[in-house]
Amino acid sequence: MGNSAGRSDFEWVYTDQPHTQRRKEILAKYPAIKALMRPDPSLKWMVLVLVLAQLLACWLVRRLAWRWLLFWAYTLGGCVNHSLTLAIHDISHNAAFGTGCAARNRWLAVFANLPVGVPYAASFKKYHVDHHRYLGGDGLDVDVPTRLEGWFFCTPARKLLWLVLQPFFYSLRPLCVHPKAVTRMEVLNALVQLAADIAIFALWGLKPVVYLLASSFLGLGLHPISGHFVAEHYMFLKGHETYSYYGPLNWITFNVGYHMEHHDFPSIPGCNLPLDSLGPYARVKRVYRLAKDGL
Repeated sequence: MGNSAGRSDFEWVYTDQPHTQRRKEILAKYPAIKALMRPDPSLKWMVLVLVLAQLLACWLVRRLAWRWLLFWAYTLGGCVNHSLTLAIHDISHNAAFGTGCAARNRWLAVFANLPVGVPYAASFKKYHVDHHRYLGGDGLDVDVPTRLEGWFFCTPARKLLWLVLQPFFYSLRPLCVHPKAVTRMEVLNALVQLAADIAIFALWGLKPVVYLLASSFLGLGLHPISGHFVAEHYMFLKGHETYSYYGPLNWITFNVGYHMEHHDFPSIPGCNLPLDSLGPYARVKRVYRLAKDGL
């Protein structure tokens, strides 16, 4: 991110996205992976705890000085709200209740959306399916920056500004790249969110509402947790478009760092992505037949 310019265009390829074929080959070799494609029963409770934590924070910040409100919005609220957006990401794959209970998943996502301050969950679901189906697709995958972004944010200072403004680009880019008709669920999402914001304002005043909005803007912008926005799909190695991160931030981001695994198997909830055979036996050993006098 530190070099000026660097590239003048995207890396154009003319093959299908790789994860569909990878999925077929992996399942053919390891069919037991299908057992991991089950709902995460703890997801709804984790969402409940995070939402209640932000409601408690709203009550606590109602009399804070503005500088301390913004401090806590970045250090605490930003982490919680970013975590909630990634819970919404998991829920968009029906990870909470399974594919047979789509409506329950949609409404849990709306509930998880409440501390974010702006309606987000229903629209995310609508566009995220294209990100998986048409990864990198021109005019289809709204996760890819626009040409205007690529042209303008080409110096270190501008790239830094681009990271700060990520929440705006992620919310506005779909309207420019691939606009879709507003759905009934999006309208309901907006009405529920508006009612929640009004209720918080009526109960505790302006500061809690600002705290929630600042938590979302700061937590999804230039924040340590936001590194995954760049780490997931930006091409660090030529020909490789999806990357994974296995560090401790996965503990508070529903394992979104396991991103190669997630794109290979979107129906596996985040809690199951790390389930593997890693341990003391996870080493390769060989048998060498050496002459006895050579030992």
